Amino acid sequence: MTPEQREFYDENGYVLVSGMFSPEEAADYRARIHAIADKQGETDATWASVAGDTKIQHSHDIQFKDAAFTRLLTDKRLTDMAQDIIGPNVQLHHNKMFIKPPEKGSPFPMHQDFPYFPHRDHSMIAAILHFDDAPVEKGCVCVYPGTHKLGPLPAEGSDHHVSTELYPIERATPIPAKAGDALFFHYLLVHGSGLNVSDKARTTLLIQLRDPADQPLEERHTSRGQGMMLAGIDPGRKPFNFAWQDKAA
Repeated sequence: MTPEQREFYDENGYVLVSGMFSPEEAADYRARIHAIADKQGETDATWASVAGDTKIQHSHDIQFKDAAFTRLLTDKRLTDMAQDIIGPNVQLHHNKMFIKPPEKGSPFPMHQDFPYFPHRDHSMIAAILHFDDAPVEKGCVCVYPGTHKLGPLPAEGSDHHVSTELYPIERATPIPAKAGDALFFHYLLVHGSGLNVSDKARTTLLIQLRDPADQPLEERHTSRGQGMMLAGIDPGRKPFNFAWQDKAA
């Protein structure tokens, strides 16, 4: 991360890294994500507050479905940037692929990620990797710059969005991106995305990362890959338990 990127991130709560991956790499990852989607069949991650005629395909923990994504999670271009933000130790919380289909790709209301997996030290960040172009008409990410400094905000509804009166998506700052770009942002940043009204799909991979020393305030949003170290070490002494052991306790 350059000094200019660091200053921008600290002030605004996000930074877009152009060309982190080549167009050829992005195209390959895009094809792999669409192959996963074709294999698993129809899914829909549309939030209840905007449910209607739109949809968005998704899948969690895709490193268990294609080894290319296992390698991607530890790619130094990704982890170096994450270390610059979080610190030397970077731990995976979870990842999700998203495909917003043409003409009816669901929007995401403005929200913070905090309500879904609150942490004591707020070390959590997101990295959105773009595998095709994401202009405004495709429903690119939109943000309210600087809102990460406000701390956790009141959440509304079953999907925990922020106030639509205080933070309408129409007044948010759009962050259009090209295939191969990576958007990093703090989990307290108010963000969302619009409807895909274009004639092409929008394909992304969301990766949530944290400092392993940071403690979850509640055990929420657990996943198979959670706790995997992507850079550095886990300084803690907590013994590893399989999911079935935790359930049996």
